[in-house]
Amino acid sequence: MDDNQKIVGVWGLAAQVYEDVDTGERVPIFGNNPRGRQIATADGRWLALATGEGRPVPTTDAERAVALQTMIAYTGRYRCENGIVRTRVEAAWNEAWVGTEQVRNLRFETDDLLHIVSDPMPHPNVPGRRVRVIVTWKREE
Repeated sequence: MDDNQKIVGVWGLAAQVYEDVDTGERVPIFGNNPRGRQIATADGRWLALATGEGRPVPTTDAERAVALQTMIAYTGRYRCENGIVRTRVEAAWNEAWVGTEQVRNLRFETDDLLHIVSDPMPHPNVPGRRVRVIVTWKREE
């Protein structure tokens, strides 16, 4: 079975770590118990949503800004090839990603455990730093 077939399904967020490219420091940026789902359909649709643990309901503009910094969400068409998943972003929490192709390395540890890793990049949730985003998903269905 190829990666395009293996990735299809609903995945729950198990862990999300940002690795600082300069220092190698790894930080569970959304806490030890983040929430989220990744959905990949057989016809090539992708949806990823991740939120930090313990997020309060925002009631002020400042709290809404923090809420935006403790999440990621994007959707679009995807394809897998040679251990890489490419998503052509159609909508995202970060408008700068819309119209771009997000490229991630993927590795299936088992049929039910998937690691997706970005190349080093500036990330809108950690201004001024270049990070690799390391996300671990556990199959739900």
